[in-house]
Amino acid sequence: MLVIPAIDLKNGVCVRLEQGLMDKDTVFNDNPAEQALAWQRQGAELLHIVDLDGAFAGEPKNRSAIEAIIKAISIPAQLGGGIRDIATIEAYLSLGLSRVIIGTAAQRNPELVREACLKFPGRIVVGIDAKNGMVAVQGWAELTDITAVELARKFEDCGVAAIIYTDISRDGMLQGPNLEATKALAEAVNIPIIASGGVSSLQDIENLMAIEQSGVSGVITGKAVYTGAIKLAEAIALTGRQS
Repeated sequence: MLVIPAIDLKNGVCVRLEQGLMDKDTVFNDNPAEQALAWQRQGAELLHIVDLDGAFAGEPKNRSAIEAIIKAISIPAQLGGGIRDIATIEAYLSLGLSRVIIGTAAQRNPELVREACLKFPGRIVVGIDAKNGMVAVQGWAELTDITAVELARKFEDCGVAAIIYTDISRDGMLQGPNLEATKALAEAVNIPIIASGGVSSLQDIENLMAIEQSGVSGVITGKAVYTGAIKLAEAIALTGRQS
């Protein structure tokens, strides 16, 4: 299982939100490139970047910080937030990102995902954020009437590299991931699932490893590695990715 540290960008700095609320943010580092390099030095093999401003605005908003991160690191990085069309995907991939994450647009325009997977095979990830099982979009501000499983099944046959599943109610709360919902989603589709939201301890990672055979291939951790509740190198060693 891959342990993936997160960098969430708001106004050009690294923050963490509570339950996706933009007014409940904590700044952890005002130098995103420096933070990205720190995660790489601690053994990260993939970096997860979110343009929070972009997610709410529906268009890229932190490009300079994103460019600085990509220049600073040599490991792959994936990015989500405000990606709504092929032109934006192409622009981001040309910067050197390995993968882009389509979230809101995956629910509103599933054909974009299909088109992007054809044009950029292996480089498209779908982000599914849910609250009480229902998909939330537009930076988590809007709840839809479609379930996470229903949305995931729409992309079974189009070549999506992975699905990032975030339980909003757990995100930034350090209360542990929603294991039941994550496992159910992983078993419902043949696409690898990356768990996100609420990971607060090595025990949480062990619990996710226990459902790895269901199709959970990775875990994103944010607040816990910033606060020191989880030491990234220890988490990576636990999963056997590095000794």
